[in-house]
Amino acid sequence: MTGVRIRTEGRAGRITLARPQALNALTWGMVRAIDAALIAWAGDPAVELVLIDAEGTRAFCAGGDIAEMHATGMAGDYGYGRRFWADEYRMNARLAEYRKPVVAFLQGFTMGGGVGVGCHARLRIVGESAQVAMPECGIGLVPDVGGSLLLARAPGRLGAYLGLTGARMGPADAIVAGFADAYLPEAAWDDAKAAMIATGRPEVAAAAAPPPGRLEALRPEIDRLFAADTPGAVVAALEQGSGALAAEARKAMLRNAPLSMACTLGMLRRLGPDAGIREALAQEYRFTWRAMEHADFLEGIRAAIIDRDRAPRWRHPAPGAVTAAEVDAMLAPLGANELSFEEEMP
Repeated sequence: MTGVRIRTEGRAGRITLARPQALNALTWGMVRAIDAALIAWAGDPAVELVLIDAEGTRAFCAGGDIAEMHATGMAGDYGYGRRFWADEYRMNARLAEYRKPVVAFLQGFTMGGGVGVGCHARLRIVGESAQVAMPECGIGLVPDVGGSLLLARAPGRLGAYLGLTGARMGPADAIVAGFADAYLPEAAWDDAKAAMIATGRPEVAAAAAPPPGRLEALRPEIDRLFAADTPGAVVAALEQGSGALAAEARKAMLRNAPLSMACTLGMLRRLGPDAGIREALAQEYRFTWRAMEHADFLEGIRAAIIDRDRAPRWRHPAPGAVTAAEVDAMLAPLGANELSFEEEMP
Protein backbone atom coordinates (compact mmCIF):
# COMPACT_ATOMS: atom_id res chain seq x y z
CA MET A 1 0.00 0.00 0.00
CA THR A 2 1.55 3.29 -1.08
CA GLY A 3 1.98 5.66 1.84
CA VAL A 4 1.90 3.14 4.67
CA ARG A 5 3.91 0.00 5.45
CA ILE A 6 1.98 -2.70 7.30
CA ARG A 7 3.61 -5.91 8.48
CA THR A 8 4.20 -8.12 11.53
CA GLU A 9 7.51 -8.35 13.33
CA GLY A 10 8.07 -10.56 16.36
CA ARG A 11 5.03 -10.14 18.59
CA ALA A 12 4.00 -6.80 17.09
CA GLY A 13 1.81 -5.62 14.29
CA ARG A 14 3.59 -2.66 12.74
CA ILE A 15 2.09 0.36 10.99
CA THR A 16 4.57 2.86 9.56
CA LEU A 17 3.37 6.01 7.79
CA ALA A 18 5.61 6.30 4.73
CA ARG A 19 5.01 9.59 2.93
CA PRO A 20 7.79 11.69 4.48
CA GLN A 21 7.94 13.95 1.42
CA ALA A 22 4.29 14.91 2.18
CA LEU A 23 4.83 15.08 5.94
CA ASN A 24 3.08 11.68 6.09
CA ALA A 25 -0.30 13.27 5.35
CA LEU A 26 -3.09 10.67 5.42
CA THR A 27 -4.78 9.62 2.20
CA TRP A 28 -8.09 7.77 2.09
CA GLY A 29 -6.22 4.64 0.99
CA MET A 30 -3.93 4.87 4.01
CA VAL A 31 -6.91 5.21 6.34
CA ARG A 32 -8.57 2.10 4.90
CA ALA A 33 -5.32 0.11 5.01
CA ILE A 34 -4.72 0.97 8.67
CA ASP A 35 -8.27 0.04 9.59
CA ALA A 36 -8.07 -3.26 7.70
CA ALA A 37 -4.87 -4.16 9.56
CA LEU A 38 -6.45 -3.38 12.92
CA ILE A 39 -9.43 -5.58 12.08
CA ALA A 40 -7.18 -8.45 10.99
CA TRP A 41 -4.89 -8.24 14.03
CA ALA A 42 -7.72 -8.02 16.56
CA GLY A 43 -8.26 -11.78 16.33
CA ASP A 44 -4.67 -12.82 15.60
CA PRO A 45 -3.04 -14.37 18.70
CA ALA A 46 0.42 -13.87 17.18
CA VAL A 47 -0.02 -10.10 17.39
CA GLU A 48 0.18 -9.00 21.02
CA LEU A 49 0.89 -5.32 20.47
CA VAL A 50 0.42 -2.74 17.69
CA LEU A 51 3.27 -0.29 17.11
CA ILE A 52 2.64 2.87 15.05
CA ASP A 53 5.45 5.11 13.83
CA ALA A 54 6.42 7.14 10.78
CA GLU A 55 9.30 7.66 8.39
CA GLY A 56 11.28 10.89 8.30
CA THR A 57 12.23 13.41 10.95
CA ARG A 58 9.90 16.31 10.14
CA ALA A 59 6.53 14.76 10.93
CA PHE A 60 4.68 11.81 12.37
CA CYS A 61 1.68 13.01 10.38
CA ALA A 62 0.84 16.62 9.61
CA GLY A 63 -2.84 15.95 8.85
CA GLY A 64 -5.09 14.65 6.12
CA ASP A 65 -4.42 14.91 2.39
CA ILE A 66 -7.25 17.37 1.71
CA ALA A 67 -6.51 18.61 -1.81
CA GLU A 68 -8.86 15.99 -3.29
CA MET A 69 -11.59 17.03 -0.85
CA HIS A 70 -11.28 20.59 -2.12
CA ALA A 71 -11.39 19.54 -5.77
CA THR A 72 -14.46 17.35 -5.36
CA GLY A 73 -16.21 19.84 -3.10
CA MET A 74 -15.70 22.69 -5.54
CA ALA A 75 -17.29 20.47 -8.19
CA GLY A 76 -20.34 20.08 -5.95
CA ASP A 77 -19.49 16.54 -4.88
CA TYR A 78 -19.70 16.56 -1.09
CA GLY A 79 -19.92 12.78 -0.90
CA TYR A 80 -16.18 12.13 -1.31
CA GLY A 81 -15.24 14.08 1.81
CA ARG A 82 -18.11 12.62 3.81
CA ARG A 83 -17.07 9.07 2.96
CA PHE A 84 -13.41 9.84 3.71
CA TRP A 85 -14.30 11.29 7.12
CA ALA A 86 -16.65 8.41 7.95
CA ASP A 87 -13.93 5.83 7.26
CA GLU A 88 -11.32 7.88 9.10
CA TYR A 89 -13.51 8.34 12.17
CA ARG A 90 -14.31 4.63 12.32
CA MET A 91 -10.57 3.93 12.23
CA ASN A 92 -10.03 6.49 15.03
CA ALA A 93 -12.67 4.77 17.16
CA ARG A 94 -11.12 1.36 16.52
CA LEU A 95 -7.73 2.62 17.69
CA ALA A 96 -9.19 4.20 20.83
CA GLU A 97 -11.15 1.05 21.74
CA TYR A 98 -8.58 -1.54 20.67
CA ARG A 99 -8.30 -4.46 23.07
CA LYS A 100 -4.60 -4.97 22.49
CA PRO A 101 -1.98 -2.39 23.51
CA VAL A 102 -1.30 0.24 20.85
CA VAL A 103 1.92 2.29 21.08
CA ALA A 104 2.59 5.39 18.98
CA PHE A 105 5.93 7.18 18.55
CA LEU A 106 5.30 10.84 17.73
CA GLN A 107 8.01 13.03 16.24
CA GLY A 108 7.83 16.39 14.50
CA PHE A 109 4.43 17.63 13.33
CA THR A 110 1.54 15.62 14.76
CA MET A 111 -1.52 17.55 13.71
CA GLY A 112 -5.13 16.96 12.69
CA GLY A 113 -5.36 13.48 11.18
CA GLY A 114 -2.03 12.63 12.80
CA VAL A 115 -3.60 13.20 16.20
CA GLY A 116 -6.33 10.76 15.19
CA VAL A 117 -3.79 8.04 14.35
CA GLY A 118 -1.30 8.66 17.14
CA CYS A 119 -3.04 10.21 20.13
CA HIS A 120 -5.70 7.56 20.83
CA ALA A 121 -3.05 4.91 21.43
CA ARG A 122 -2.73 3.34 24.87
CA LEU A 123 0.87 4.57 25.11
CA ARG A 124 1.79 7.79 23.27
CA ILE A 125 5.53 8.51 23.26
CA VAL A 126 6.80 11.94 22.22
CA GLY A 127 10.34 12.90 21.35
CA GLU A 128 12.17 16.20 21.54
CA SER A 129 11.01 17.34 18.09
CA ALA A 130 7.28 16.78 18.75
CA GLN A 131 4.92 19.59 17.76
CA VAL A 132 1.34 18.51 18.46
CA ALA A 133 -1.64 20.68 17.48
CA MET A 134 -5.26 20.82 16.39
CA PRO A 135 -5.21 23.75 13.91
CA GLU A 136 -8.51 22.98 12.11
CA CYS A 137 -10.20 26.30 12.91
CA GLY A 138 -7.64 27.90 10.60
CA ILE A 139 -9.05 26.01 7.60
CA GLY A 140 -12.74 26.33 8.39
CA LEU A 141 -13.07 22.95 10.08
CA VAL A 142 -13.26 21.93 13.76
CA PRO A 143 -10.91 19.75 15.82
CA ASP A 144 -11.97 16.30 14.67
CA VAL A 145 -10.62 12.69 14.45
CA GLY A 146 -11.56 12.43 18.12
CA GLY A 147 -9.50 15.49 18.97
CA SER A 148 -12.52 17.18 20.47
CA LEU A 149 -12.59 14.48 23.17
CA LEU A 150 -8.91 15.05 23.99
CA LEU A 151 -9.58 18.80 24.19
CA ALA A 152 -12.63 18.29 26.37
CA ARG A 153 -10.61 16.15 28.77
CA ALA A 154 -7.68 18.59 28.99
CA PRO A 155 -7.25 20.28 32.38
CA GLY A 156 -9.09 23.52 33.03
CA ARG A 157 -9.58 25.60 29.89
CA LEU A 158 -6.56 24.22 28.06
CA GLY A 159 -8.85 22.50 25.57
CA ALA A 160 -10.59 25.75 24.63
CA TYR A 161 -7.24 27.50 24.27
CA LEU A 162 -5.68 24.78 22.11
CA GLY A 163 -8.78 24.33 19.96
CA LEU A 164 -9.45 28.02 19.32
CA THR A 165 -5.85 29.05 18.65
CA GLY A 166 -4.30 25.90 17.17
CA ALA A 167 -1.30 26.47 19.44
CA ARG A 168 1.48 23.92 19.08
CA MET A 169 2.52 21.74 21.99
CA GLY A 170 6.06 20.56 22.55
CA PRO A 171 6.60 17.24 24.34
CA ALA A 172 6.02 18.50 27.90
CA ASP A 173 2.93 20.47 26.91
CA ALA A 174 1.46 17.52 25.01
CA ILE A 175 1.78 15.44 28.18
CA VAL A 176 0.22 18.17 30.34
CA ALA A 177 -2.73 18.52 27.95
CA GLY A 178 -3.34 14.78 27.70
CA PHE A 179 -2.24 14.27 24.09
CA ALA A 180 0.79 12.17 25.09
CA ASP A 181 1.87 9.97 27.97
CA ALA A 182 5.65 9.79 28.08
CA TYR A 183 8.80 11.44 26.77
CA LEU A 184 11.66 9.40 25.35
CA PRO A 185 14.63 10.95 23.52
CA GLU A 186 14.43 9.99 19.87
CA ALA A 187 17.92 8.46 19.95
CA ALA A 188 16.47 5.75 22.23
CA TRP A 189 13.46 4.93 20.05
CA ASP A 190 15.00 2.10 18.02
CA ASP A 191 15.97 0.20 21.17
CA ALA A 192 12.52 0.77 22.69
CA LYS A 193 10.77 -0.47 19.55
CA ALA A 194 13.01 -3.53 19.37
CA ALA A 195 12.19 -4.42 22.98
CA MET A 196 8.45 -4.05 22.36
CA ILE A 197 8.61 -6.17 19.23
CA ALA A 198 10.48 -8.88 21.10
CA THR A 199 8.29 -8.94 24.21
CA GLY A 200 4.88 -7.78 23.00
CA ARG A 201 4.76 -5.46 26.01
CA PRO A 202 4.58 -1.65 25.92
CA GLU A 203 6.01 -1.01 29.38
CA VAL A 204 9.58 -1.81 28.36
CA ALA A 205 10.08 1.81 27.33
CA ALA A 206 11.82 3.81 30.05
CA ALA A 207 10.47 7.35 30.09
CA ALA A 208 12.62 10.40 30.78
CA ALA A 209 11.89 13.97 31.89
CA PRO A 210 10.94 16.11 28.87
CA PRO A 211 12.44 19.52 28.11
CA PRO A 212 10.50 22.25 29.96
CA GLY A 213 7.20 23.34 28.41
CA ARG A 214 5.06 26.45 28.91
CA LEU A 215 1.47 25.35 29.46
CA GLU A 216 1.76 24.34 33.12
CA ALA A 217 2.93 27.81 34.15
CA LEU A 218 0.34 29.50 31.91
CA ARG A 219 -2.64 27.48 33.11
CA PRO A 220 -4.03 30.06 35.56
CA GLU A 221 -3.91 32.76 32.87
CA ILE A 222 -5.42 30.44 30.25
CA ASP A 223 -8.21 29.40 32.61
CA ARG A 224 -9.08 33.05 33.19
CA LEU A 225 -8.84 34.29 29.60
CA PHE A 226 -10.66 31.31 28.03
CA ALA A 227 -13.45 30.96 30.59
CA ALA A 228 -16.21 32.25 28.28
CA ASP A 229 -18.42 30.03 26.14
CA THR A 230 -18.31 32.09 22.92
CA PRO A 231 -15.35 33.18 20.76
CA GLY A 232 -16.49 36.79 20.85
CA ALA A 233 -16.38 36.85 24.64
CA VAL A 234 -12.98 35.12 24.65
CA VAL A 235 -11.56 37.71 22.24
CA ALA A 236 -12.97 40.48 24.44
CA ALA A 237 -11.17 38.98 27.44
CA LEU A 238 -7.95 38.70 25.44
CA GLU A 239 -8.21 42.35 24.46
CA GLN A 240 -8.30 43.23 28.14
CA GLY A 241 -5.36 40.96 28.87
CA SER A 242 -1.70 41.84 28.79
CA GLY A 243 1.42 39.94 27.94
CA ALA A 244 2.51 37.61 25.19
CA LEU A 245 -0.10 34.90 25.71
CA ALA A 246 -3.08 37.24 25.30
CA ALA A 247 -1.54 38.93 22.25
CA GLU A 248 -0.62 35.65 20.53
CA ALA A 249 -3.99 34.06 21.23
CA ARG A 250 -5.96 37.09 20.04
CA LYS A 251 -3.95 37.22 16.80
CA ALA A 252 -4.59 33.53 16.15
CA MET A 253 -8.31 33.78 16.84
CA LEU A 254 -8.79 36.79 14.59
CA ARG A 255 -7.15 34.77 11.82
CA ASN A 256 -9.37 31.69 12.24
CA ALA A 257 -12.88 30.96 10.96
CA PRO A 258 -15.49 32.41 13.37
CA LEU A 259 -18.05 29.66 12.71
CA SER A 260 -15.46 26.95 13.33
CA MET A 261 -14.40 28.48 16.64
CA ALA A 262 -17.99 28.91 17.82
CA CYS A 263 -18.77 25.29 16.95
CA THR A 264 -15.56 24.11 18.63
CA LEU A 265 -16.65 25.66 21.92
CA GLY A 266 -20.14 24.27 21.37
CA MET A 267 -18.72 20.78 20.88
CA LEU A 268 -16.55 20.96 23.99
CA ARG A 269 -19.51 22.18 26.02
CA ARG A 270 -21.67 19.28 24.82
CA LEU A 271 -19.08 16.61 25.69
CA GLY A 272 -19.70 15.82 29.35
CA PRO A 273 -17.23 14.18 31.74
CA ASP A 274 -18.43 10.69 30.81
CA ALA A 275 -18.36 11.18 27.03
CA GLY A 276 -16.59 8.56 24.98
CA ILE A 277 -14.83 8.46 21.64
CA ARG A 278 -17.91 7.52 19.64
CA GLU A 279 -19.95 10.39 21.03
CA ALA A 280 -17.15 12.82 20.15
CA LEU A 281 -16.68 11.45 16.64
CA ALA A 282 -20.40 11.45 15.92
CA GLN A 283 -20.63 15.10 16.93
CA GLU A 284 -17.58 16.01 14.85
CA TYR A 285 -19.12 14.24 11.86
CA ARG A 286 -22.22 16.39 12.10
CA PHE A 287 -20.03 19.41 11.45
CA THR A 288 -17.76 17.87 8.84
CA TRP A 289 -20.76 16.39 6.94
CA ARG A 290 -22.00 19.99 6.53
CA ALA A 291 -18.57 21.64 6.32
CA MET A 292 -18.26 22.01 2.54
CA GLU A 293 -21.79 23.24 1.92
CA HIS A 294 -22.57 25.29 5.02
CA ALA A 295 -19.24 26.25 6.60
CA ASP A 296 -15.87 27.68 5.58
CA PHE A 297 -13.92 24.53 4.80
CA LEU A 298 -13.58 24.99 1.02
CA GLU A 299 -12.57 28.61 1.44
CA GLY A 300 -10.11 27.72 4.17
CA ILE A 301 -8.41 25.11 1.98
CA ARG A 302 -8.33 27.53 -0.95
CA ALA A 303 -6.54 30.15 1.10
CA ALA A 304 -4.13 27.78 2.85
CA ILE A 305 -3.39 25.05 0.30
CA ILE A 306 -4.61 25.93 -3.20
CA ASP A 307 -3.97 29.65 -3.74
CA ARG A 308 -1.83 30.03 -0.60
CA ASP A 309 -2.77 33.68 -0.27
CA ARG A 310 -3.48 33.28 3.46
CA ALA A 311 -6.44 35.65 3.04
CA PRO A 312 -9.60 33.59 3.58
CA ARG A 313 -12.96 35.28 3.20
CA TRP A 314 -14.92 33.76 6.04
CA ARG A 315 -18.73 33.70 6.18
CA HIS A 316 -18.69 35.80 9.36
CA PRO A 317 -16.76 39.05 9.76
CA ALA A 318 -15.69 38.55 13.38
CA PRO A 319 -15.64 35.94 16.18
CA GLY A 320 -18.64 37.56 17.84
CA ALA A 321 -20.83 37.45 14.73
CA VAL A 322 -21.86 33.79 15.00
CA THR A 323 -25.24 33.10 16.61
CA ALA A 324 -26.14 30.24 18.92
CA ALA A 325 -28.72 29.11 16.37
CA GLU A 326 -26.01 28.73 13.72
CA VAL A 327 -23.94 26.58 16.08
CA ASP A 328 -26.96 24.43 16.89
CA ALA A 329 -27.67 23.98 13.18
CA MET A 330 -24.13 22.82 12.41
CA LEU A 331 -24.14 20.32 15.30
CA ALA A 332 -27.70 19.07 14.89
CA PRO A 333 -28.25 15.31 14.40
CA LEU A 334 -28.04 14.10 10.80
CA GLY A 335 -30.88 11.60 10.92
CA ALA A 336 -30.21 8.83 8.42
CA ASN A 337 -26.77 10.31 7.70
CA GLU A 338 -25.50 10.02 11.28
CA LEU A 339 -22.06 8.42 11.61
CA SER A 340 -22.39 4.70 12.26
CA PHE A 341 -19.84 2.34 13.74
CA GLU A 342 -21.36 -0.70 12.08
CA GLU A 343 -17.95 -2.20 11.25
CA GLU A 344 -17.52 -3.45 14.79
CA MET A 345 -14.37 -5.14 15.99
CA PRO A 346 -14.55 -8.95 16.20
